[in-house]
Amino acid sequence: MSDDDKRSYHRQRTDAPSPPAGCPLHATWSPLNADYLTEPYAIAAALRDEHGVFYAECLGYLVVTRMEDIERIFTDHETFASVNVQDPVFPLTPEAQAILSAEDFNPVAVMSNRSEPDHGRIRVYTRAGFSNKRIKTLDPYIRRRSHELIDAMLEAGPPVEFVNAFAFPLPGETVFRFIGFPEGDDETLKQWCGDRKAFSWGKPTPTEQAEIAEQMLAYWRYCRDFTASKREDRGDDFTSELIDAYEANPGSMSYREVESVVYGLSFAGHEAVTALICNTLLCLLPRRDVWAEVCSDPSLTPNAIEEVLRYNSSQISWRRVTTQDTEIGGYDVPVGTSIFMNFASANRQGDIWTDPDDFDIHRPNANRHISFGKGVHYCLGAKFAKFETQLVIDALAERVPSLRLVDDQKLNYFPNITFRGPTELQVTWD
Repeated sequence: MSDDDKRSYHRQRTDAPSPPAGCPLHATWSPLNADYLTEPYAIAAALRDEHGVFYAECLGYLVVTRMEDIERIFTDHETFASVNVQDPVFPLTPEAQAILSAEDFNPVAVMSNRSEPDHGRIRVYTRAGFSNKRIKTLDPYIRRRSHELIDAMLEAGPPVEFVNAFAFPLPGETVFRFIGFPEGDDETLKQWCGDRKAFSWGKPTPTEQAEIAEQMLAYWRYCRDFTASKREDRGDDFTSELIDAYEANPGSMSYREVESVVYGLSFAGHEAVTALICNTLLCLLPRRDVWAEVCSDPSLTPNAIEEVLRYNSSQISWRRVTTQDTEIGGYDVPVGTSIFMNFASANRQGDIWTDPDDFDIHRPNANRHISFGKGVHYCLGAKFAKFETQLVIDALAERVPSLRLVDDQKLNYFPNITFRGPTELQVTWD
């Protein structure tokens, strides 16, 4: 296998080793089970209380449920590699493999799925792009676009389906402006990126796999052409900054890595934020006294968002794979074992938070959650996601203080193992 193959952005999962000797086995649980997708927290807590570590046979992963073990896995990046976080959970069909075997489909792992020391080498340049200065340059755009979308909602009149009206378009368009993509391409880009979570974190049908693979190939080709165009026409955007860094330090980052950062950022930058915005409303709006507090005192919003990330996170798991024989929870774990870190259980641990199943925007240690990871791979966009969500909540509180959820609506969640937010959310107002 060539070095580029080893670093490819999406890799097929190889045969897994046997479950750790003596480790409890769970024959039926999966994060894709319908009951877990609907309401994971009680099930996750029961699993945690029964076994801190167990092997999920349906998934082929060792499931880790307690905060102390998850934090150890995140901080020991040499033993627990991040290389599998963008890989399909289940095998690809020959049709999908054929599409993605196109000679020019060659993105490489760069950030969330790249091991040290290369991850740190690349992160130096991407972290500079996520500086406070760069984030603040998007403040006027986020505010303006938020108010435009609210204007459209108010003009349409209640009720409104909030995901399509606001929560999906705003984060996508914001990250596209951050990257530098032209506004005229927004709808095509959102279409190409919309199904990525099914590819890497779901269980798509053979037909869906082929369709998503075609979209991924088209999007990669777009990113390559766009990055090349920026070499000739720089702007005030993240892609131009990356190209500047590459040209100033050609031995520290490859041009393929620049292209691949652009490719990977669009999904990472909006899918979880869409879910976070919706989950924040799901937590705040039914609690009318809490929503009234936030409307009257915007300084409460940052901690409220931290509590949402703990109580009803937009990301309820993440993955690792062992690089050597190790031990977790008292069990000997062989090299090559896939690890499923269950945030839904860890973020509601009673020995960390008092009354963990209560939602409390005044909770002093709300930010103790693990929803953005920990260690060298701590989410690069965490500050950006919280900043954008805060601007959205402040705008809604100012413009539509009577905003509330439509009664008795049934919430549905897209079947995947990691990202959690409603596919639709009906809201209304006076």
